[in-house]
Amino acid sequence: MIPNTAERPVRLNRSQLAVPGSNPRFLEKARISDADIVMLDIEDSVAPADKAKARQNIADVLLAEDWSAKTVSVRINAADTQFMYRDLVDVMEKAGEHVDLVMVPKVENAATVFMIDTLLQQIESAMGITSTTGLELQIESAKGLQNIEEIAAASRRTESLHFGPGDYAASIHARVTDIGGQSADYEGDMWHYVLSRIVVAARANGLRPVDGPYSDFNNPEAFRMAAKRAATLGFEGKWVIHPSQIEMANEIMGLDSNQIDDALNILKAMKEAEASGKGAVTLNGRMVDYASVRQAEMLVEKARLAGLA
Repeated sequence: MIPNTAERPVRLNRSQLAVPGSNPRFLEKARISDADIVMLDIEDSVAPADKAKARQNIADVLLAEDWSAKTVSVRINAADTQFMYRDLVDVMEKAGEHVDLVMVPKVENAATVFMIDTLLQQIESAMGITSTTGLELQIESAKGLQNIEEIAAASRRTESLHFGPGDYAASIHARVTDIGGQSADYEGDMWHYVLSRIVVAARANGLRPVDGPYSDFNNPEAFRMAAKRAATLGFEGKWVIHPSQIEMANEIMGLDSNQIDDALNILKAMKEAEASGKGAVTLNGRMVDYASVRQAEMLVEKARLAGLA
């Protein structure tokens, strides 16, 4: 297993807007939206007959328009389909310089991650792409959750783990049909276990945990509840499938002023401690050291990206 110790880019990932690659009009709207990450989809939102057109649309719009203000993700089809290799090759060879992340759906083992990593490495080398394309991995099945620790540690490219509630519900035969929703027959939170597993595996490997979509975009209060639950459990972001959900996700998953002030105070205290030859200091009744500094620097950088610091 590859040690997952590499430094990863600090990205704002409060909201992740999923957009079908088969709809050019939606792609342009996504580019000018307030979503932190735009995921251009070739998988579930695109019919089999439209896959090739979706690849072309995505490459065309990435080359024709300025996406520098956005983090761009492309979701390919699952590794066990006949579409995956063309998704990766066609988009990355044409417009790979403009792709920040590749979303891999339905990941069930580390071998899949190794394969995608190797293909990306070869494409980058062949096309002279100087940037390293990150990976986003979706956990969407019982087997994927069972193997999540190995999956999370499989590649230095991996930046985030994502929950796929629709396919996961089908995998475990859950009695619910709303994607990301709850069953009216169960009083508890039916997703608490899987969400907690994803958070632990992600954070243990330095990855961003991101909660999946809530399909009923006409129910903003339910979306808010789902996002607040995810944030409380330690998730960094939330998928959005409709523009009306972006502002809510950015608000709920964002940093508040108290967190930012605390991070800035830690950095100030440690700078003063260093000047006195100390490697740790007490701040507001708690010890802070260089591990605290790394956490604080990450929070301040995310606040800066969000325009809050």
